[in-house]
Amino acid sequence: MNETSYMYWSAMTDGKLTETIGKFVKHHRLNQNKSQSDVARAADISRSTLSLMERGEKVTLSSLIKVLRVLGQLHIMDVFQVQEQISPIEYAKLKKKKRKRARSSSKTEKDDLEW
Repeated sequence: MNETSYMYWSAMTDGKLTETIGKFVKHHRLNQNKSQSDVARAADISRSTLSLMERGEKVTLSSLIKVLRVLGQLHIMDVFQVQEQISPIEYAKLKKKKRKRARSSSKTEKDDLEW
């Protein structure tokens, strides 16, 4: 995420953010030519809950996830995925432990000589 977009989102009020989410939901519902009743039924929520969501009113996170699933928009959840990162110190330790040469065992060399 670039710094400009972060500043834009952080400057928005909670109400404006929920309104933006509602517009997103409505946009994708209409693009898929689905009625509020169809989406609500498929998401197992009431039509009024979906209507509230699209207007930017408060709804549960669970309802939002259900609607995103029905609309095929769960990919936006990628931004919430936490990826484990290794610290530079741990990386350096791992690099130090990494083998740099391959050795043949002395036992194998003796076996080869006996033949």
